[in-house]
Amino acid sequence: MSFGETQITIVGNLTADPELKFTDSGQALAKFTVAATPRTFDRETNQWKDGTSTFFRCAAWRSLAEHVAESLTKGSRVVLSGRIRQHNWQTEGGENRSMLAVEVDDVGASLRFTTVAINGKSGSKPDASGDPWNTAGGGDKPPF
Repeated sequence: MSFGETQITIVGNLTADPELKFTDSGQALAKFTVAATPRTFDRETNQWKDGTSTFFRCAAWRSLAEHVAESLTKGSRVVLSGRIRQHNWQTEGGENRSMLAVEVDDVGASLRFTTVAINGKSGSKPDASGDPWNTAGGGDKPPF
C-alpha cells in the first residue's frame, strides 16, 4: 500500500457469483460487484425503507481471489476493505471513459444476519499445547 491511497470499507451483498479468471502469468483474479443499500426506519409506517443502492465493482487477486470464488455466491453479505482505484480508457469511437473500482485487500462474511463455519488454516501456528493464542495457564494477565 502506498501513502495517500483512498481506503474504503464496504458492507453489502454480492450481486452475482464472483468471476474467477487467470492472467497470462497465472495470477488468479476474482471480479465481483457488491451492492450497499442504506436502510432507515420510518416511524410513521413502522417499517424499514431501503435507500438508493450503491454498486461497487471489486477485484481480488491471488489466493484471496481463489478463496472469494470458492466461498461466496450471489447474495452473500460481506464486509470488505480495500483501496479505490480509478481506471481510464478510450472507446473505439475515441471517447474517454473512467470508472472507480475497489482493489480488495480483505473480505469476510458478515455475521449480522447469519452464521458461517470457517474451514482451513488461519495461518497461525499453535504452540505445544495446541492453543494458537497460548491462553491456557497464562497467569494473571489476560491474553490480549
